[in-house]
Amino acid sequence: MKTGDLIRALAADSEVHPMPPGRALALALIPGVAIALGLHFAVLGLRPHLLALLGEPWLLFKLCLTFSLVALSGPLVLRLVRPGAGVRRAALRLAIVPASLVAANLAELLAVPAAEWGQRLVGTNAMFCLKSIPFLAAAPLVAALLALRQGAPEHPALAGAAAGLFAGAIGAACYATHCPDDSPLFVAAWYSLAIGFVAAIGAAAGRRLLRW
Repeated sequence: MKTGDLIRALAADSEVHPMPPGRALALALIPGVAIALGLHFAVLGLRPHLLALLGEPWLLFKLCLTFSLVALSGPLVLRLVRPGAGVRRAALRLAIVPASLVAANLAELLAVPAAEWGQRLVGTNAMFCLKSIPFLAAAPLVAALLALRQGAPEHPALAGAAAGLFAGAIGAACYATHCPDDSPLFVAAWYSLAIGFVAAIGAAAGRRLLRW
């Protein structure tokens, strides 16, 4: 073997190939979600009689909405971490979640007397909701950001915001199994604020951590 061929072969063997972002995200989320679930059960716990209450339409809607947000925001994260990847399809699918929430709010406003709108909007645990969702989202957010460093996002802040949205959705899905407020008005106001806060943190962190 020629010396040049040997050098090229050795260089090829020594190359470190980064893990694909999808695999990296899946592996990172195992401990991230495990920590979130552990904190959820240790600090908050499930709502009493949760299984018996699943027949309640607004509770079922809240759970489906938050878990749908988890399922639909994940693909958006993976699209944003790949240079040149189109995000339109993932974004359109994700739009199903806010559209469903708007429809549910309109349905509730039509079904409930106007005198009750304020009470349903404020609920009983607004401030606790704002604290709990970011608290439960913290570990998944760190895991997602570390995993996304395996990729090369064109827009680091946007990729970080998507990671924050994804992590916030995980935190919201966990918290939804504890929260006694099922009104779509409450979910639209306080869940959205809490998830938006996590997304903002993700954007700020992504701007620094995901640059290349």
